[in-house]
Amino acid sequence: MDWNSKENKQLIKMVLSLKTADEARRFLRDLLTENEIKEFASRIRAAELLSKGVMYTAIEEETGLSSRTIARVSKWLKGKEMGYKTILAKVHHHNPNRIKGGLS
Repeated sequence: MDWNSKENKQLIKMVLSLKTADEARRFLRDLLTENEIKEFASRIRAAELLSKGVMYTAIEEETGLSSRTIARVSKWLKGKEMGYKTILAKVHHHNPNRIKGGLS
């Protein structure tokens, strides 16, 4: 993926310009399909659960994600980009014990 392409830079700039939850909700609804929104939300939930040490089968049951998708989320959660870890730490900064695995 070329994050330096004009289009990708513009997308990142647009996301960073959002100021409120309502702005984010409206932007995501226009940008993504309902299924894509649900998929992304499920992946974030999987990352939360993986950070807590929850087993794949329980995550599959709660989120409806396949074990393959959960494995991919797990790989990215442990990866060098640290996208999931960064966002989970930001969201849960008020309660660092809520998410385990070096996120505090």
